Amino acid sequence: MATRKIVRIDEEKCDGCGLCVPACPEGAIQIIDGKARLVSETYCDGLGACLGHCPRDAITIEEQEAEPFDEEAVKGHLEVQHPVEAGCPSTQVLQFENSSQLSQWPIQLTLVPPKAPYLSNAELLVAADCTAFAYPHFHQELLKGKTILIGCPKLDDVQFHVEKLTQIFRENNIASVTVAHMEVPCCFGLTYIVKEALSQAGKDIPVEDVTISIKGEKQPLAGKA
Repeated sequence: MATRKIVRIDEEKCDGCGLCVPACPEGAIQIIDGKARLVSETYCDGLGACLGHCPRDAITIEEQEAEPFDEEAVKGHLEVQHPVEAGCPSTQVLQFENSSQLSQWPIQLTLVPPKAPYLSNAELLVAADCTAFAYPHFHQELLKGKTILIGCPKLDDVQFHVEKLTQIFRENNIASVTVAHMEVPCCFGLTYIVKEALSQAGKDIPVEDVTISIKGEKQPLAGKA
């Protein structure tokens, strides 16, 4: 074993809230017996993506003797991760056939693992939260045949979304990107998030931009940029 940076969890401070679980892209943290625990040293890259998500400051990064980080082991771990093991059903990665057009879970950008199997060769729909409620034909016209990621550019952490999407674009062969947002000015930030992530990932994928009015009408397409 070598000395390297790795996560340390103070179990006395941890209250088992589970907020750190989806914050770890490698799935290295799980809730076990009511406490957050590092399930394997080989899954932790020591970069600290989980830092700042713990409301009790129970997570730190420290230098200590640890098994080396194993990226291949992480990939295998993410492919078989089960919600009971992860401690939070909202993070279970699923693909399924449904009476609606939704074919995967989770859909929240914050919760989606960057290497979720449904992201491979995906036609991606990045949608603002409100669009599915406002537009009555959302499933048939926008979601059909696509993998969806949802978020709110006004209320969510914009930088976090940029970083998550950058990782998704880097690690998956995304076939196409459609952005659906409301007509209100703050919602156009979702297009910025997607384009900034594409730029940081060094990917040249045309973005189709769809605007939904607050009356539930689809505006003329802004085209591909």
